[in-house]
Amino acid sequence: MSRIADWFQERLPVSGVQLAELTNEPVPNHLRRWWWCLGGTPAYLFVVQIVTGILLAFYYQAAPETAYQSVQRITEEISFGWYLRSVHKWAATLMIAAIILHQMRVYFTAAYRKPREINWMVGMCLLLTTLVIGFTGYSLVFEQLSYWGATVAANICDTVPYVGVYAKQLLLAGETYNENTVSRFYILHAAVLPATLIMLLVIHIGILRLQGVTELHFEDEPEDGPQHFDFFPDHLYTEVIAGLVLMILLSVLATLFPATMGPQADPLTTPEIIKPEWFFYATFRWLKLFSGTVAVLSMGFIVFIMFVWPFIDAWLVRVTRNEDVSFWIGIVGVFLLVGLTTWEALVAH
Repeated sequence: MSRIADWFQERLPVSGVQLAELTNEPVPNHLRRWWWCLGGTPAYLFVVQIVTGILLAFYYQAAPETAYQSVQRITEEISFGWYLRSVHKWAATLMIAAIILHQMRVYFTAAYRKPREINWMVGMCLLLTTLVIGFTGYSLVFEQLSYWGATVAANICDTVPYVGVYAKQLLLAGETYNENTVSRFYILHAAVLPATLIMLLVIHIGILRLQGVTELHFEDEPEDGPQHFDFFPDHLYTEVIAGLVLMILLSVLATLFPATMGPQADPLTTPEIIKPEWFFYATFRWLKLFSGTVAVLSMGFIVFIMFVWPFIDAWLVRVTRNEDVSFWIGIVGVFLLVGLTTWEALVAH
């Protein structure tokens, strides 16, 4: 073993001490608490998505004539295909939930304030990209609900002034759902959007390493005690344990609640109930409450406000002289989000 180690040492002259110094960045004490370690959870789930997605791609055929049948074959005939598809679906669900919770944690601890405004906006890009990945993945099954859900989404895009018609054509690869739409969704889902997400992750983590993690202090922490701990091995153990727990959870969910097949898409029959995936429930309910263009423009305005919130927060604090004003606005926003989601989940139409 020593000869092998010497061989690598001669060609890669990095000592263990140097490697430890490179990886052992001091980690704030608040990251010992599980709730504050949500940042690594979406990254782990994204890796699960990539691995299971590649395995599913070996059998998926991105065409209207073959998409549904290939997914059905994966679910019913391929060995452990049902498990891989179910893990892929549940990992997507948990990934979106984890990013939303992480973004909420950053918001309610005001970790977006100077000098971290840019990283907040990168985080918002990560959230939106993940939502679009979920939408395109849902559309690949070519079920009745996914087909009409994509059609409704394209029609919603079309209501946006000036750019809406181009967004619809970009999404559907034409004016209407056609033979190229499924392959368009597949390229977006399997290549363009994951590459975009990886690029955003690199930027997000790079900025985080440059600025450091926002340090939070709790009343039960001794003031004269150490304020940091080593990334390796202490924090790494935490992330590994979280990954193992997530893998067990994914396996349990995939086994107890496996992904199923709905009716195949029928362009000539509009279903009585059209519902998107759960993470679009609030948006769908909002669109039902207002007219088309008003609903879409107001949703776009809300997203824009979320992007630039660090600057709005600075203005609010300066005007009101209240450091917690954004906290209470956030509470109202969470109640609205949960309320709209629950409302859409409970009603039939």
